[in-house]
Amino acid sequence: MATIDLIVLGMLKKESLSAYDIQKLVEYRNISKWVKISTPSIYKKVIQLEEKGLISSRIEKDGKMPEKAVYSLTDAGKAEFEKLMLEISCKPVSMFLDFNAVIVNLESIPKESQTECLDHIESNITALKTCLEENIALKEHASDIPVTGMAVLQQQFLLVQALEEWIAALKKEFE
Repeated sequence: MATIDLIVLGMLKKESLSAYDIQKLVEYRNISKWVKISTPSIYKKVIQLEEKGLISSRIEKDGKMPEKAVYSLTDAGKAEFEKLMLEISCKPVSMFLDFNAVIVNLESIPKESQTECLDHIESNITALKTCLEENIALKEHASDIPVTGMAVLQQQFLLVQALEEWIAALKKEFE
């Protein structure tokens, strides 16, 4: 998947990292909230990228810690990173919201179940909004958070606000 490639290559463009370090950065930056990326996919991806010659590894040992592979971008990886940046930025914007599969089928279930499903979706939107608010509050004054990272957090917050308004309006239609 090109998106995961771009995330991993982008992190390695800034600095050499182990797969564990990449995974921790994905968690810290909440990347999995806006890109489908999992811990196992990161470990698989670094192996694939190394096999393609886009990254290279060296084994490091730090004190009593076990040895670990630390990955760096190759020249081919730098070129692929730039290619993916242009390629992905040119793609039409798409939004895949899994709960839309529920929405399109709401009229096929009893009224009580419709309400329950809408309540669940609303609850999850509220939980996401709370998570984003906490994340923004923690990171908005942190010097290690890039402007682009905050921009994505703000984008996600605006989208969740719009979803919050949308679900409230939809619930009224189903009352």
